[in-house]
Amino acid sequence: MAISFEKALGISQYTVGVRSKRAEMLASNIVNADTPHYKARDLDFATAMKSAKQNLSTSMAQTHDKHFNITTKDNSGEAYRVPNQPDTGDGNTVDVQVERNLYMQNALEYQSSLQFLGGKFKGLRLAIKGS
Repeated sequence: MAISFEKALGISQYTVGVRSKRAEMLASNIVNADTPHYKARDLDFATAMKSAKQNLSTSMAQTHDKHFNITTKDNSGEAYRVPNQPDTGDGNTVDVQVERNLYMQNALEYQSSLQFLGGKFKGLRLAIKGS
């Protein structure tokens, strides 16, 4: 009997990748805080998760004429953040305190996603070994 990782891991397998991508975007915002005309970007978690699930599930080959042929749009959830501070004259929309807070929150959520995924693998290992 084969183990289906898709069913065993559920949605938690996608969260780590999406959180990692968001961490990269937030870090890029922090690094470019002094770059003229840099626009802060962020990732909508719900949209990115939906996109990740759809892209993974539609990568399978259509083996029968009656199977659905699903096509997805590339909607990764990336967007420019609406600035909450007035323009300082250089066109940069990065607010460093906001970016740091969001980065820390994302890091905590990333860690909890890893721990949850680790628990899933621990359960699978226990099921395979039997004790």
